Amino acid sequence: MKSLLSSRPVLWFLFLFNLVVAAAAPFVVDGSQGVVTSVGMGVVSLGAGISLLRDRGQRQQA
Repeated sequence: MKSLLSSRPVLWFLFLFNLVVAAAAPFVVDGSQGVVTSVGMGVVSLGAGISLLRDRGQRQQA
């Protein structure tokens, strides 16, 4: 399962999808639930983005 979640296509999907949802959530969902959804999805997107950058650095060194 870990190898699937760390593959580049899955990381790109997680990064982009969660980034779009995080940006749209406050406008679609009213009140604090929209803000909490936005923050949660933003954290997941940030984690996927960091994994992509970390993987990119390892590929350049090799």
